[in-house]
Amino acid sequence: MFYAIPLESRPTWRNPPWMTVVLILVNMLVFWGPQRSEEKAQDRAAQFYLASPLPALELPGFVAWLKTTGSPRAKAAQAAYEAKEHGILLQAMEQEPEFMALLKADRVVEPSHAMHAQWKTQRRQYEALQPPPFTHRWAQSYEKDAEFRPVTWLTATFLHGSTGHLLGNMIFLFLFGFSVELALGRGTYLAFYLLGAVGGSLLAGWVYAGKGSYGLGASGAVSALMGMYAVMYRLRRIRFFYQLFFYFNYVTAPALILLPAWIANELLQHFSSGEPVAYMAHLGGLVAGALLMAAAMRVRQVRLPEPEADRAADPFDAHVARARRLSEAMQFEKAAAEWRAAARLRPDDADTLRAWFGVARLMPASDGFHRAAHRIFRLSATDAATLQLQHASYQTYLDQAKPGVRLKPDDMARLVRRFARAHHFQDAQKLCLALVQTAPHNPGLGDTISVLVNGLMQAGQRAEAAVWLPHLQRLLPQDAVTRALQSG
Repeated sequence: MFYAIPLESRPTWRNPPWMTVVLILVNMLVFWGPQRSEEKAQDRAAQFYLASPLPALELPGFVAWLKTTGSPRAKAAQAAYEAKEHGILLQAMEQEPEFMALLKADRVVEPSHAMHAQWKTQRRQYEALQPPPFTHRWAQSYEKDAEFRPVTWLTATFLHGSTGHLLGNMIFLFLFGFSVELALGRGTYLAFYLLGAVGGSLLAGWVYAGKGSYGLGASGAVSALMGMYAVMYRLRRIRFFYQLFFYFNYVTAPALILLPAWIANELLQHFSSGEPVAYMAHLGGLVAGALLMAAAMRVRQVRLPEPEADRAADPFDAHVARARRLSEAMQFEKAAAEWRAAARLRPDDADTLRAWFGVARLMPASDGFHRAAHRIFRLSATDAATLQLQHASYQTYLDQAKPGVRLKPDDMARLVRRFARAHHFQDAQKLCLALVQTAPHNPGLGDTISVLVNGLMQAGQRAEAAVWLPHLQRLLPQDAVTRALQSG
């Protein structure tokens, strides 16, 4: 199971997402209106059924029919009957149109049965209590030889099976919908929402055709919004809260990366999950939404939502927002200046420095490129991600800096120690040699060589470590690493 929730944007109430609110209200009115009325009437009818002689007359025949037809549900039905779980059996029975046709044709409780007349009376009373069909009528049928009703491709997306089902879909509808609505405008947004819903229904109808039951829920349409969101923001780095099975965390990543992640999740769930969830409706919606947004961005400029006022009040967030917009407009020099300003406010923010360095590397002779590299090299954190960032940035800096690298002795010493701890010995030794040649009297040189030699020895590279023994004998003759190297 995988899902991701964007945390980057918030709705602006200067231009409220009214169409998203209207869609949520329509879904809620349908569920708590006609669907809930139908459910209450069905509950009253079921109570009458369970209190009547009907279970004793009909359910044994239903269990026997399941066994005769070789249904995979026969064993579970027998166990439910023995446990007197008649309510469960009633629901299962009414979802089997073939058996219900036999029942109503007097072929289960036959006219020769002693209680046939009483059964007939009770059955008529039960059916009279049943409400006019609403959910089943407007849901998308996956039954064999189901009537071709294209209207249900749309109406099914405004129906829900439970309160939890409804609320889950509405939360995601709001989280993704308001950003897409502000970008497309209300009219186009509504059209794309409905087309995305149809796209989800079409794929689900094709995959599940003839497999029984029916499909309902706004999941396909909501998935279409997710696909639109990913394509709309493309490579803009968005902060997401995500859950992957039992692990959850925050991540800042390009929005477009989430599209294949979502698609892979739906395929995995479809092939591995035994739950009665129409994952192919989700997949159909994702693909439809992504294609619709790609088409919209090709024919006209989609206006990305501006940062909300309360976030824009934070200078750091304002600089970051401007830097991302400028990068998308390929105004890289101005974008680098905004990232530099953001880095001044949060000098230890690795994501900000990475973004600044990534833009500044497009101008390798600029002062900003050198400054961004130096800021990364001076990060104080020692976790694996920071060490990897520093090493990768160093390699890029070494290859691209013009007219050449600008490293102070203290920066070189720091990188040697960090690369040695991360076992990047080749780069560590080259840097250390440069440090010895350019700053032989640097006060930290001895300790730096000691850290390098210690790392080489622990990694079993004693021959490489021995190269540095003369320097250690000169700088730290009594150091434990020097003595250990001499004794070997």
